[in-house]
Amino acid sequence: MSGLFSRYFRLKTFKSAVIRTILPAIFLVTWLAGCAIPNARPESSTRDKAFIEHWPPSNDSKKLRLAVKDLIDMKGVVTTAGSEFLAKHASPAKRDAKCLAIARQRGVQFVGKTNLSELAVAVSGMNAYYGTPRNPLDRGRIPGGSSSGSAVAVANDEADVAFGTDTAGSIRVPAACCGVVGLKTTFGLVPIDGVYPIAPNRLDTVGPLAKDIAGTVQGMDLLQAGFSGRYRQAVAAKPSANGLRIGRVYVEGTNPNVDRAVDDALAATGFKVVNLGSAFTEKWIQAQKDAATVAAVGAWLYDQKFKNESQVSIRTKAVIALGGVQYKTAYPEALRKQSAWKSELRRAFEHVDFIALPTLKNLPPHIPFFGGTVAFEARALALQNTQAVNFAGVPALAIPIPIAHQSVPLTSLQLVGPRFAEADLLNAGRLVEAAVKNR
Repeated sequence: MSGLFSRYFRLKTFKSAVIRTILPAIFLVTWLAGCAIPNARPESSTRDKAFIEHWPPSNDSKKLRLAVKDLIDMKGVVTTAGSEFLAKHASPAKRDAKCLAIARQRGVQFVGKTNLSELAVAVSGMNAYYGTPRNPLDRGRIPGGSSSGSAVAVANDEADVAFGTDTAGSIRVPAACCGVVGLKTTFGLVPIDGVYPIAPNRLDTVGPLAKDIAGTVQGMDLLQAGFSGRYRQAVAAKPSANGLRIGRVYVEGTNPNVDRAVDDALAATGFKVVNLGSAFTEKWIQAQKDAATVAAVGAWLYDQKFKNESQVSIRTKAVIALGGVQYKTAYPEALRKQSAWKSELRRAFEHVDFIALPTLKNLPPHIPFFGGTVAFEARALALQNTQAVNFAGVPALAIPIPIAHQSVPLTSLQLVGPRFAEADLLNAGRLVEAAVKNR
């Protein structure tokens, strides 16, 4: 009998030890992964998790299929911004965002609201509640954010065009990760009324993503009246790369294979390439930092109200909290530098037609086993060459190009243009696309 009690006592002690050590470890790992223990996820309407709401068209429909990032209001539909909290507590939008007006007039087929990083504050494109959209080039890698679902939807031919938003790279980064085209528009060109805000007075833009340049032109024609005519004029004015000058920027820390892919694409297209030099590159890098600060503070200003909400992930709260730290430190100085950076780019465009550099310095990182952390998001942010564009308010195009000796077949060339040069940028993208098509 004493042996029975002894075994019982040892078993009870073991169970107690498990409770004291294993369970706290589980909570610690969960916290380090950047999110609370998740609530039950909604059932995804597509296997690739590109959509938060999906409305597939009939098989005989000939209409253009348009997907809309769930940061953009659509009448009668809750704008979730990728957040469980907003999905469960926000009311359906009373009216469409203004950027949907032309699409409504044209009678396009809306095929759904696309997935994104929660509250659009993370660059990985991961979403703990709705699930992370699967990168079509390598499902083990991040899809890029925040417009991850929009990029995946067009890559997987679930939409002809998708609308995304871009505050610091949120269209171009997922386009680069998923091997599609993404256009960040000139600040102020496309109305952002009815779009969930991050930095609406300084950085926020709406733009199209598509599989190719032709689809992206169709997308712009849904965002700016008469755009297809402007594009045709740009093609007629510059049918070839002859005479087009490209200012090349080289950023330290870039994968040499990525830089080589960009140089090869520019050479194959026939552009005249000019190295903009180290002095310009240093100013570009500073603008990158300043833009990231302004974007982070913008997210904090609009989203700090969620700091005590259990249905917002800890990772998202932590990213937002970083903006609060910067509000009284780096933010005022960053704002003071914005005008000078705009002037710097204007001077550059007096000598070159476009600026070229990789959209990302390296291949998209693999998704961490335990989910993303703030540190992982910072690592992904450091790969971007996109924020300086938003800080200047100019347009930029991300175009897939082939890359050799890597585990994925594509990387991304970013072409940056002067204000309101969207048609010229897409024409330059057309030339690149044709040059690399058979390589």
